[in-house]
Amino acid sequence: MSVDILVVEHIIVMVLLTLLIVVVVGIIILNDLLAAIILSGLYSIISATVFVAMDAVDVAFTEAAVGAGISTILLLGALSFTKRIQKPQAHNNYWALLIVCLTGGALIYGTLDMPRYGDPNSPANSNALVAQHYLTKSKKEIGVPNVVTSVLASYIGYDTLGETAVVFIAAIGVLSLMGLRRRRRKEDPTVSEKQQRRQQNEDT
Repeated sequence: MSVDILVVEHIIVMVLLTLLIVVVVGIIILNDLLAAIILSGLYSIISATVFVAMDAVDVAFTEAAVGAGISTILLLGALSFTKRIQKPQAHNNYWALLIVCLTGGALIYGTLDMPRYGDPNSPANSNALVAQHYLTKSKKEIGVPNVVTSVLASYIGYDTLGETAVVFIAAIGVLSLMGLRRRRRKEDPTVSEKQQRRQQNEDT
């Protein structure tokens, strides 16, 4: 791969990362929850594009399916049981901002000892035996002809299981809220059908 192609790839990645920052700022400042959800899906799509540019197609597929697909559907389902416009906050929550900044700083600090992107001397690039093991031994060890499937389902199976558990828990939370809301409306005899219909229209 020539130097010019590497420069173009780095420029593309930097442009996409800049777009991610712009989308995050938009999500923070918007009071329209529907627009924020749409921007959240756009964030996942841009992230998947970044992963494709970095030759991590399997991670890009997961990000697109979970982030832009399932997560957006769950958020839209949760939004259907609340108002579209966010209520103004009575006070500024500086503690939450501090926790977010400390968590982000800890995550960035944890990446300082990682090899640089595209480093030919990194373990993944210098040790060809690892890649050869997956390419030549995965079918015999796992019994799956597709190497990517064998890696996701077996070699890093706990990671895939964790991602699936997160999505499953989120779906249970949204479905629980939906069932609780309907049950409250059915069990409240003091609210007439007309008032219930008016409340539902206000929520949507």
